[in-house]
Amino acid sequence: MQGIKNIIFDLGGVLLNLDYGLTRKQFEQLGVGNFDAIYSQAQQEQLFDLYETGKIGNTEFIKGLKKLLPENTAEGSIIDAWNAMLLDFPENNLHLLRELKSRYRIFLLSNTNELHIQGFEKIIAEQHCLAGLGSLFEQTYYSSRIGYRKPDAAIFEYVLEQNGLDKKETLFFDDSIQHIEGASGVGIKAIFVKKPLSITDFFDASYNLIEP
Repeated sequence: MQGIKNIIFDLGGVLLNLDYGLTRKQFEQLGVGNFDAIYSQAQQEQLFDLYETGKIGNTEFIKGLKKLLPENTAEGSIIDAWNAMLLDFPENNLHLLRELKSRYRIFLLSNTNELHIQGFEKIIAEQHCLAGLGSLFEQTYYSSRIGYRKPDAAIFEYVLEQNGLDKKETLFFDDSIQHIEGASGVGIKAIFVKKPLSITDFFDASYNLIEP
């Protein structure tokens, strides 16, 4: 793929394996009748939007969830259910990022929240003995810390401006089609990582980009 100098990666579903069904199952076991009706990969209620953009913190978020649950549900059970979707960070993906870092400017851009950040940083530490994801990227951008979220144009423009990136030289990977459309809307070349494809399928054995 010619002309690409910068690559922006989504996290969950692209680099970090997720299973939304595990979180749904645990919340339903705790007493939420239909968790998919209030939260899914494609859409979510205001409580989650506020949390994902940092407008409320952990305390307010957990308090909001408690309103959906039986009285006296333990805070620890709520956190465990919320983080249940976070699985593993495959070794192949870690190796890919380390190889790409010497060839491209690479960035992480994730719609995420503070409890999930704590959760996946723990996974990274336990699985790969890394202090955090920061060492793998030039910059990491989390929606809850910058106040913008995908697919809004503002978040893509923010990353481009902060790093002096030319959108014509920038590639974005994500597993949500609405985020692909958001990036494309500001002129970034975007690739939809649709299951069963994985991020490593877009690079050859020499870690060169493959034209989709």
